[in-house]
Amino acid sequence: MNAAYRDHEPNGLTARWTAGAANVQVFDSRDNMGRAAAEAAAQRIRQAAKDKGSVRVVFAAAPSQSDFLEALQEIPDIPWRQVTAFHMDEYVGLPAEAPQRFANWLDSHLFSNVPLGTVHRINGSGNATEICHGYGEQINESPIDIVCLGIGVNGHIAFNDPPVADFKDIHTVKVVELDEICRQQQVDDGCFSTIHEVPTHAITLTVPALMSADTLFCVVPGKQKRNAVNVALNGPVSTDCPASILRTHMDCTVFLDTESSPND
Repeated sequence: MNAAYRDHEPNGLTARWTAGAANVQVFDSRDNMGRAAAEAAAQRIRQAAKDKGSVRVVFAAAPSQSDFLEALQEIPDIPWRQVTAFHMDEYVGLPAEAPQRFANWLDSHLFSNVPLGTVHRINGSGNATEICHGYGEQINESPIDIVCLGIGVNGHIAFNDPPVADFKDIHTVKVVELDEICRQQQVDDGCFSTIHEVPTHAITLTVPALMSADTLFCVVPGKQKRNAVNVALNGPVSTDCPASILRTHMDCTVFLDTESSPND
């Protein structure tokens, strides 16, 4: 974690520890968790903009990220015009106007609310192979500075569910079939009414693409994530729980609330 961020304790911090190389912080509420993650991300964005003149950031789209993204927009003096933004996954086959599309969700929760320099959206319509190739080229134009992500109830990161996750994937972006647990999560999160409405396939950044970023901020609130967090932080590093790979990254901070923390 950035040394300057360690100089003060964030509001509501109840515990901190390390899991492998990753730093873990637990907060007394989702609100304080989101604010702490936002402050850390804002500081890292400012530093990268100062050092490099530009910042490349990948964002996750999910209700679990709402507190973090809302807080991030409230922080002053973030050099948004120097930020090139990406998102990490997208459903295949939803109508362009569907609110469940992650590009649309991020437009309403972040992209349209701040003056970003550039936004690269994954197009969920058209030839999926060509879309993966094109988005992979955009990702690989320059190193990714920051990835802001969550953890799914089955331990996925992005849409790398246990059946398809590959820690040595040769691709940057790929098409995947979604695990049933993952699809049910979308219903439980209130994004779809029934599992039959949830697309069966998606486009996702691969695990190596996510892990290539200089810094990872992982925001995981809620009791429904506690088991996945426990396995990710305390179980074996395995594609059985793809998020377990986060413990091998040298600059990863996991932000939890007391409901998601396996130690509370």
